[in-house]
Amino acid sequence: MNAKISRHIIDGNATVRETLTALNELSGDSMTLFAVDDAGKLIGSVTDGDIRRALIAGHTTEDKVHDIAFRKYIYLTSDASPDEKYRIVAYAREKRINLLPVTTYGRLTDIVDLRKLKSAIPADAVLMAGGRGERLRPLTLDTPKPLLHVGGKPIIDYNVESLQRYGVKDIYVTVNYLKEQIIDHFADPKWNGKVHCIEEPCRLGTMGSVALIDTLSQDYVIVMNSDLLTDIDFEKFWRHHVDTGAVLTMATVPYTVSVPFAILRTDGDRVTGLEEKPTFNHFANAGVYIIDRRVLRNIRRGEYLDAPDFVESLIEKGLKVSHFAIEGTWIDIGSPDDFRYANEVTSRRF
Repeated sequence: MNAKISRHIIDGNATVRETLTALNELSGDSMTLFAVDDAGKLIGSVTDGDIRRALIAGHTTEDKVHDIAFRKYIYLTSDASPDEKYRIVAYAREKRINLLPVTTYGRLTDIVDLRKLKSAIPADAVLMAGGRGERLRPLTLDTPKPLLHVGGKPIIDYNVESLQRYGVKDIYVTVNYLKEQIIDHFADPKWNGKVHCIEEPCRLGTMGSVALIDTLSQDYVIVMNSDLLTDIDFEKFWRHHVDTGAVLTMATVPYTVSVPFAILRTDGDRVTGLEEKPTFNHFANAGVYIIDRRVLRNIRRGEYLDAPDFVESLIEKGLKVSHFAIEGTWIDIGSPDDFRYANEVTSRRF
């Protein structure tokens, strides 16, 4: 167990006075300790409030912490199913709990920091990073677009870090153009072995690339372009997908078309009216999808298949496809102007 976690653990035989000292040393961090017995089994959680209530009830500073620890704590087991983990994390966050203990056969083996983890959605993720980024040349002549720096770090890192904050454990990155650089980037130990690079033997399209991955384990798969800058709420996105009963949900952004002319309403060759300079509001595909893993079985391995064609095939089969509007930032970094704008946005919001 690393040092950052160990500082939140105290021996159940420690005195209340020693526990207060340990809590004081956590100043600036979450002021919570977890008392364990000699075998490392979790006894309970301890905060300043627990100690205050214990002293009011007649305990002394020389009593043992195992006598005053809060034993009705919320915890997560290491073998919890994805759905159980999602529910427990959501409940703990609702109760404003900062640190969630993880136990294995009763032993404290990990602590989840809920100030950093927004959710634990049961999904894998696939990021498309194989494109050549030709509209951004010369920037992409020697650097793959996902590794171009925006606001001081590679574009793709924003997406990987966001997915991880929502509890996505396994992230797959499909690579082709200048692939060695992306593979080396994710070989860094900071990614904790949870980012897996998948090499495309040739251009396969978005969904054709997903078919290369045979180790997807979750029931849901988030598929997205790696060169997007967005603060999409992945939990709301996933929740919307589940609640609507869709097999695929597309994230969308509003797109307004203003026509600078009068538009005719007609019936055959007869003009029935005029609409002066109308504005039409549409939803545009944002390049982010959440998909039921079972429908991915319909994709033939090694066959080129883009996302729009896959979506159309699902609709033709009578399967439900829904959409989810992104409420915050969404920038498709496809041109030099987009790249400059993305750098401006990251300096203010990310």
